[in-house]
Amino acid sequence: MSLSTGPIFMSGAGHVPHGPGMTTKIIYFMVNGKLEKAEFGCDCSAADVKDLFRAAAEVEPHHVLKMYNWRGSVVNISPRLEANTPDSCYRLEAVASDLHSVPMPPELDSMEHRLNHLETKVIEDVGKTPDAIFELKSQVESFKRKLESVKHLSWMGLFKGDGNQHLPKTPLKARTPQLSVQEEHQRVRMKFLNMSSLQVTGEVRELLKTPIFDNWQWEEAEMLVLLQVMYTDLDFLTAFHIELEVLQNFLFQVYCHYNNIPFHNFQHCFCVTQMMYGLIWLTDLRNKLGRVELLIMLTSALCHDLDHPGYNNVYQINAQTDLALRYNDISPLENHHCAVAFGILSKPECNILKNLSSEQYKHIRGGMIKCILATDMARHNEILNRFKVLQPVFDFTNREHKEVLMKIMVKVSDISNEARPMEVAEPWLDCLLQEFFNQSDSEKLKGLPVTPFMDRDKVSKPSSQTNFIRFVLLPLFTELTKLFPCLEQHILEPVRRALDYYSDMERASKEVKEEEEEEEEAKPPTGGR
Repeated sequence: MSLSTGPIFMSGAGHVPHGPGMTTKIIYFMVNGKLEKAEFGCDCSAADVKDLFRAAAEVEPHHVLKMYNWRGSVVNISPRLEANTPDSCYRLEAVASDLHSVPMPPELDSMEHRLNHLETKVIEDVGKTPDAIFELKSQVESFKRKLESVKHLSWMGLFKGDGNQHLPKTPLKARTPQLSVQEEHQRVRMKFLNMSSLQVTGEVRELLKTPIFDNWQWEEAEMLVLLQVMYTDLDFLTAFHIELEVLQNFLFQVYCHYNNIPFHNFQHCFCVTQMMYGLIWLTDLRNKLGRVELLIMLTSALCHDLDHPGYNNVYQINAQTDLALRYNDISPLENHHCAVAFGILSKPECNILKNLSSEQYKHIRGGMIKCILATDMARHNEILNRFKVLQPVFDFTNREHKEVLMKIMVKVSDISNEARPMEVAEPWLDCLLQEFFNQSDSEKLKGLPVTPFMDRDKVSKPSSQTNFIRFVLLPLFTELTKLFPCLEQHILEPVRRALDYYSDMERASKEVKEEEEEEEEAKPPTGGR
């Protein structure tokens, strides 16, 4: 690796110049009691960055590295690490692993060799590496790194029971584009079931209860394991006589009924459910509401976007889709999400409510429907205003008050990305804009009214967020914080910081645009007399 293009580690936080025009990121961190400095190009691979920090820690590939930010939270070691200063340095630790005794599967080396050979032949023919081969190579490299660092498995818990038995016995497979949807689902199912008996570490269980949890570090099967943890740690299996196998079937079917679209996918479902889980713990709702209400909220969060097509209610109604016709233009998507949820629950092998009385089932079904329908943003002001009226005299024993709170909690969880650390939240905005732009493109093609905030010709990244944060998130989060003051530091302050971040970005963007316009006007006229 050339020093001019690769990452650089300097002992004692020294300075190393880079080549001209090189965009670099500077990371300060403590390791072995010393302040160190690392520099790497923004286009470096994750493997290069991890190798850089391994060199700094003076450890071998079989060691597990953990990086903590200045707050003491675990962060992902990747090119997305935020640049910092010596005053806000990270802390790097190496954890010895005995997995170096596990040999790399020979099939993996063989696959890598065949891919390199194929790449060489293709380059000879067409002069460049096709995207498909590049993607396959990236997946193989990613899988090798995962086996070497055991990053995910070490967090999930390397051992079952007393810690003397390695699990899982079969290496996890990298996802391949050749798999059909059904094959991919079955791959995830087998992986989930194999991992479901692993003991999730206390560190992960505690992170899972906070808004700083980083969803981008986890694969689908791992997220299913973490969802199982949420249901078990809230004691739902005992309280509602839920069999573990039935819970696993239910979670897997929920996963299968989320579509592979940019934003409203299974990962979004996991984030919303994880935020709901975190809010339950942070606000001590376990001692304020009954376990039935907690089950309603968590399961509503899990099911709130089932089978989302990637086009919102306005599109459904304007395009007169089957969903809009079926539900008479009244919250067509949210009604559909509810119907899909109870379609899954209608199967005995997936019915986590099957051991409840008919009255309990009716209460939970009614509560879930109310909570999921509340996620229709067309009803936002109605629900928020009702909560504002109740909030000063809120009574946790009043059924109506509890119902409004449950709706608010699901709504907050649904649109809570900006309450997360910026490195977690910002990629979600990119996903959302991609889905928005897909809709506006389709609206233009079909001659439908174009949704203004989704038009790629009119919307910028910062402008899409500033008004949403100012007029939707802040009023909603502020009202909830009045009832639960502890949430100010956990969700309200991060949202305020997000507003500052996107406001600064919007201001800078306008200044650049004005400068470009001034330069254009200052140019002498060309052509003609």
